[in-house]
Amino acid sequence: MPNTTVQYYGTGRRKSAVCRVFLRPGSGNISVNGRSLDEYFTTETDRAAVRQPLLATETSDRFDVLVNATGGGLTGQSGAARLGVARALCEFNLELRGKLKQLGFLTRDPREKERKKYGRPGARK
Repeated sequence: MPNTTVQYYGTGRRKSAVCRVFLRPGSGNISVNGRSLDEYFTTETDRAAVRQPLLATETSDRFDVLVNATGGGLTGQSGAARLGVARALCEFNLELRGKLKQLGFLTRDPREKERKKYGRPGARK
């Protein structure tokens, strides 16, 4: 019998962080890199950022969220996870796109680190 697990996928990026997010039908568990959300993200703002798209669409108890995060710092990873969750929710139900777009969860933050210039101690100084 083939394994027919239904899952929805979304990729999120912020600064130099990249997150692959999988939504699977479940009870609302969120795991990041094999650890629970509370264990991985130490600040409440980072935890809340990951939950925001699920709470806005009232689907937080319908899915288990699996996040694979690489690169950047914890705040960048939480922002990338938020974008990935929002994109995966759009894959699940396209009607949620309007609400997520209105709240700004589908907009990728374009700010990146500016490179250091030669002859200067930093990027701007």
